[in-house]
Amino acid sequence: MTLKDYLDSVPCTPRIPAEELATIPATSVTNDSRQVREGSIFVCIRGGRFDGHDKAAEALDHGAAAVVVERDLGLPRQILVENTRAAYALLCRNHFGNPARQLKLIGITGTSGKTTVAFLVKSILQQAGKRVGLIGTIHNEIGPLELPAKHTTPDPYQLHTMLERMAEAGCQYVVMEASSHALDQHRLEGCRFAAAVFTNLSQDHLDYHGTMENYFAAKKKLFAMADTPVVNLDDPKGAELAEELGKGTVTFSIQRDDATLTARNITSDVRGSSFLIVGSHIIQRTRVRMPGRFSVSNAMAAAAACYAVGISPEEIAAGLAACAGVPGRAEVIPAPVEYTVIRDFAHAPEELEQIITTLRPYKGKGRLITLFGCAGDRDRTKRAAMGEITAKYSDLVILTSDNPRTEDEGQIIDDTRPGLEKYKTPYRIIPDRYEAIVWALEQAQKDDILLLAGKGHEDYQVLREETIYFDEKVLVQQLLERQGDE
Repeated sequence: MTLKDYLDSVPCTPRIPAEELATIPATSVTNDSRQVREGSIFVCIRGGRFDGHDKAAEALDHGAAAVVVERDLGLPRQILVENTRAAYALLCRNHFGNPARQLKLIGITGTSGKTTVAFLVKSILQQAGKRVGLIGTIHNEIGPLELPAKHTTPDPYQLHTMLERMAEAGCQYVVMEASSHALDQHRLEGCRFAAAVFTNLSQDHLDYHGTMENYFAAKKKLFAMADTPVVNLDDPKGAELAEELGKGTVTFSIQRDDATLTARNITSDVRGSSFLIVGSHIIQRTRVRMPGRFSVSNAMAAAAACYAVGISPEEIAAGLAACAGVPGRAEVIPAPVEYTVIRDFAHAPEELEQIITTLRPYKGKGRLITLFGCAGDRDRTKRAAMGEITAKYSDLVILTSDNPRTEDEGQIIDDTRPGLEKYKTPYRIIPDRYEAIVWALEQAQKDDILLLAGKGHEDYQVLREETIYFDEKVLVQQLLERQGDE
């Protein structure tokens, strides 16, 4: 490839004569100065701790074909762009020959529900006979092959690597979670989505975005890249977005009759939910193996996304019913005990309230015991709210650690405790999460529901600079086996 090939459809001002662009060979693209080789295009990205522009001249000395910059450095083979993050994504796309052109992309954004909706969309498409790739929080899938996921939405180079492999594997669709970080950082620049889904918006990631307005603005970027927006009318920001996007928007609801698709006759138990999908000339009964109205809302998001790309109501219903559930989302941990242990990824106030209020009606004569913690190096302002919600709806609360990262566990607990103390609900503070789970299992009695909130599918815990193996599903099963042997 040449520089001209790489720069195709990349808005830029090269400090290289146009006639020379097609004569300069280029072999790779990178934003890591340590990976610059002869023929590399080095993209200078300014981060919080390091500015790639400081390495631009050195990259040219090491044989870079060109450097991509946001400000004029007066260097030879300099290519000036408005935003180097956006340019990096486009260059990665061109490096791999734009594999997304061979695929139908379905993107999903929102504070909560992204992973569940992605799994449900994948199930519907597969039931409809489509070959599907998945990019998301739990793992990535290329047909039957599962690959680990480091971020909800990958770096552009990794993203287009996967898209290329998916196209080569014969995938027709790719279902992708689109995080607000990825959208703000232009990781999806140059991708075109057949459908883009908005689930909801509630407080999260303010440590990164600063304000809810900035957070919402980042989410909205996905819809400028989509042929058909799919929006939740039950969410206030969703209703606002649907009005802004206007004609051509597919909407869904579990409350409003004016949505494109509405859920009606909802019934739910601890094993799942049944409902009717109702729309113009559509009445279709279906079921999902997840409890609660929020699960029905997630199912409707998936149904609306698939409806937007032409999947029939019958295939949508079959796909929803076929999904066995999502790891770490209202997941019952199989155990030979007279109480129920459930793990869930809820790590924000709204998510906690959804899962706790969903489970509470099913505790019968037992108690709802909630074990949770708040993440370190993240938005401190939501910690007290999380404590208040758990105390309000639970019968016993165990406050412990989540991923404290570099933050002091005691400080995180001190931030959370005032919310707990707004109610008279008994609570226990056990900072060590392993010890907290041991204690919780010892307290659980017949008919209780024990909710382990915050970690969900994660099989690790981040302590200071160390990441340790910590799979709550495996841990609970081992502890209960040990109890049975005593």
